[in-house]
This record gives sequence, structure tokens and C-alpha cells, in this order.
Amino acid sequence: MLSSDRLELVACTLTMARGIMHDRALAETLLKARIPHDWPLPALRGYIPYYIQMLASDAAMLGWGVWLVVHASDRVVIGDVGYKGRSDGADTVDIGYSIVPAYRNQGYAAEAGRMLIDWAFVQPGIERVIATCLPTNAPSIRVLEKLGMQRTGTTASGMIAWELKRS
Repeated sequence: MLSSDRLELVACTLTMARGIMHDRALAETLLKARIPHDWPLPALRGYIPYYIQMLASDAAMLGWGVWLVVHASDRVVIGDVGYKGRSDGADTVDIGYSIVPAYRNQGYAAEAGRMLIDWAFVQPGIERVIATCLPTNAPSIRVLEKLGMQRTGTTASGMIAWELKRS
């Protein structure tokens, strides 16, 4: 777990991931936090089955996937942040994040992203964190800029590519 005054980031275990999909009461008990009806957002809901398979086949993936963002004082899951897998010998990890609508525009995505980037850069061999976002997603662009990420171009699918190198 990573924590700040406002947030706790909890690496999503296999049991938690299964609970999120099939037994929200169990997930809430494990997290000691309420899970709102509008979380997980669609992107994570679609990713969780793959994440469950990934963790079931390799427990060492814990930390290199989904982290749950818990509002420390409200004891509610307000979003998620994570990597799209560990670097597997490369020096780069790809980060993503989402925050439920009721908690947006309060700096939580940038705060959670900063905590996870800092965690990545203390892991052996990680030299670069990358991300992508739609050019029309102004809030995500602001988050990535707050994180100090630099635009590196556009992907084949039209997304803006970003990177931050270890200093």
C-alpha cells in the first residue's frame, strides 16, 4: 500500500479482483472501504478478467497492474491507477488512471499518478513511464502535464503519447 494524507493506493490482489467482479461485499471487507455503484468504470471493468488471469498465472504481477484509489477520510474507492503490466526486461512501464465523477477535478488523479510514478522509479530497472490519452480529453492532458510528462507524438490510433524519464 502507498499512502498520502488524502489517498491510499492498494495493489489489487487476486482475491480483491475476483471480489470486484463477483462479490463486492467481500471486496469492501478486504479494502475496509465502500465501493460506489459507479465504480469500476467501463475500461477497468473490461480489464479485470484479463488481470485476474494474469495474477492467477503469475503472482509476481501484483503491483504491476491495478491499484485501487481509496479516499482516506471518506473510506470509499474513488478510482484506480495502474500499469499495463511489468516491464519484462524493458525499462518502461505504461500508466493509466480513472477517478469516479463525484471526486474529479480535485487533484486525485494527479496525486495517485505521482505516487505510482514515484513507486515505479524506485523499482530496479525502470527508467521511463509512458501514457496515452485522446487529444480531446482535456482533463487527462492536464493530469499528465501536472505529472511532468512530456508529449512525444501521436500513436497510430491518434492518441497523444507521453513519457517521463527517471531524473
